[in-house]
Parts: sequence; C-alpha cells; structure tokens
Amino acid sequence: MMELLSPQALEAALRDVGARRYHNLHPFHRLLHGGRLTRDQVRAWALNRYYYQAMIPIKDAAIMARMHDPALRRIWRQRIVDHDGVEEGDGGIERWLKLTDGLDLPRDYVVSTRGLLPATRFAVEAYVHFVRDRSLLEAIASSLTELFSPKIISERVSGMLAGYDFIGRDTLAYFDKRLSQAPRDADFALDYVRQHAVTPELQQAVIAALTFKCDVLWSQLDALHHAYVSPGLPPPGAWTPGAEQQA
Repeated sequence: MMELLSPQALEAALRDVGARRYHNLHPFHRLLHGGRLTRDQVRAWALNRYYYQAMIPIKDAAIMARMHDPALRRIWRQRIVDHDGVEEGDGGIERWLKLTDGLDLPRDYVVSTRGLLPATRFAVEAYVHFVRDRSLLEAIASSLTELFSPKIISERVSGMLAGYDFIGRDTLAYFDKRLSQAPRDADFALDYVRQHAVTPELQQAVIAALTFKCDVLWSQLDALHHAYVSPGLPPPGAWTPGAEQQA
C-alpha cells in the first residue's frame, strides 16, 4: 500500500525526480553548455526551443481557465504577462526572438514554426494537452520543473558565453529575467502542491506529473541530438542550414 507522505517528504520526492530526470543531465545540454556544438547546432536548438517558449502562455491560459478562485487566477496570470509582456516588444517570447535574431534566424521563419522537428511539436503539444485534460493539481505540479531551472540557467549562460564567440550577454537576455521569475513561480506551485496533495493517490499523481514534464523536456533534446548531432539526420521538412533563406 502507498503511504501518505508528510509535506516535507513529498517535496523531497519531487526534488528527487528533478535530480534524476531533469534535462540538464541530457548529453545535448552537456554539449551545449560545454561550448562543444557548432553554430548551426546551437541555431537548431534555439529554433526548436522557440516553440516551447511560445506555447508557455497558451499552456498557462489553459491552466488558468480551470481555476475558479479569482485570487488563484490573479497569481497565475503573472506567468502569462512574463512571457507575453505588457506591450509590444516586451516579455519572454520577445527576448527569445532576440536570441534567434542574434543567431541570424529570420523572425518570420522562426515564428512560422515551419522548420520544427516533428518531435518538438508533438512533445510541446502533449504538454498543453496534459494541463488541459488532467486535474488542476496535476497541471500545477507539472510546472515544478521550475524548481530546477536556476541551476540550468546558470550553467547555460556561463557555459555559452565562455564557449561561443557568436553568443553575447545581450543574446542571452531571456535568461536574466528567468532567474527571478522561475523561483517565484516554483515556490508558489510547490506550496500549492504540498497543501492540496493530501492523499497517497494525489501525491503519486503529482510526482507522476512532474516526471511527465521532465520527459517532455528530455524528449525534445533526444530529437535535437538525433537530428543534428548523432547520427545527424534531420527528418523531412525540418530545418537544415540555409533552409530559412529558401522558405
């Protein structure tokens, strides 16, 4: 039989999922952060990751639409503001596009998502479907990968600045804001999960939700590694160097 964990033990179990399964452990990220990718491989990462960034507000809107408590919605909607901004030219999506700008990927091509790997599209949309179709508690728990993001952001910024002469601090401006936004959001979500996962079944569900989200992130890197590193075989229709100029 499953036993009811204390809130502290539940938190420890959730953090253990991240310690074992978060995508900072993926070989592609080790290459990216170690300065061992080519410029085109970095471009492939930035292009595909754009779709994940662009769908975050849609994911959060799907979660917020299920919240009956106005106080809860007021807190959650800040996530949408963070990514969409309060006006044109503001927000996390715009900052990600500045990264792809800096890598000489035309905005129209990036935003069109025509060059996405199929696995990127499937994984990101599976995440949106998950938060729409599962319980609100599971949807909120799936966001807890943000518990682990400050570590990966620090590794990424320092590693990429040291390893790539085509990357500058302005190019990586997206990550500056996330160092404060992600812990704020994670603290709230963790507190919510600790308060509302009050049966063994609910606790197992939130652990499984976080595991699923880690799998979503990991699978995107699997696809990138296979398409652009080893064996280096992009599927039909996926971006290849120069494809953005022919689109």
